[in-house]
Amino acid sequence: MIRARFAADGVDAPAVTVTSGALDGAERLLTAHLRPGDAVAVEDPGWSNFLDLVAALGLRAVPVPVDGEGPTPHGLKTALAAGARAVVVTTRAHNPTGAYLTADRAGELRALLAGQDGVLLIEDDHAGELADVPLHPLAGATRTWAFLRSASKPYGADLRLAALGGDEATVARVTGRMRLGAGWVSTLLQRLAVGLWRDPAVAAGVVAAGHSYDRRRNGLLAAFAERGVTAYGRTGINVWIPVADETRAVTSLRDAGYAVAPGALYRQATPPGVRITISPLKESDIPPLADAVAAAASSPPEWGRTVR
Repeated sequence: MIRARFAADGVDAPAVTVTSGALDGAERLLTAHLRPGDAVAVEDPGWSNFLDLVAALGLRAVPVPVDGEGPTPHGLKTALAAGARAVVVTTRAHNPTGAYLTADRAGELRALLAGQDGVLLIEDDHAGELADVPLHPLAGATRTWAFLRSASKPYGADLRLAALGGDEATVARVTGRMRLGAGWVSTLLQRLAVGLWRDPAVAAGVVAAGHSYDRRRNGLLAAFAERGVTAYGRTGINVWIPVADETRAVTSLRDAGYAVAPGALYRQATPPGVRITISPLKESDIPPLADAVAAAASSPPEWGRTVR
């Protein structure tokens, strides 16, 4: 069933397996292919948990700038030239910027990855069924690749399960390593996930949740625009706001009653910013939050403007 779901999205996976979430799958992939000191091309800004994982494994993170369409071609080319042995790309609902991989950008990245047979490609489609934009996968662009889709975002954080598809050798490495430790992901969780995938009522609920996230995220972006605040968030549950001073912005918003994440958790070379997660946000909360952010932000450099 996993292979069929992937195929419906244009991911032709010769082999599939299941891991305990997307981060677990990424860790198993990296440890099966890389050694401490190896370079990994990571999105900048990018998911803080993954950046922490790269550091914990003793790997070297090479930042690849991100704009609204995903990793920039120039950034990926630079990272590959710097010796990156693995590349990690978020396909949709990028955390923290909300970027998603467009068809044109996917084509550019595929062209750069062609012939990079010694490079491991990891795609993270954690939003999955929650995303209302089309998937443009890079799967198969390199000989060694894996595509991850988490169940925790669409169906609940406690459903610690991710489907992993890829070439046969890559998936076999992950499966073989699991046998030496955890063994397998609980069959109870696997059956629950299959039941959720097959339930039309659940599918409708996920679609409705996705529309709710989109409505609130777009509403917040519109409110920011009205107040002259630059912000980004094309998909997903996060909005990225460039600021001149992260500490000042976080402190100011805290004093106004709002908790936001400092951009330092997510960025390497990217200018300062803060991340707002809209999942707990009510539509009635948008105007006062936008007012507070407008007061906290002051003349930031425009994110994405300087990258190519």
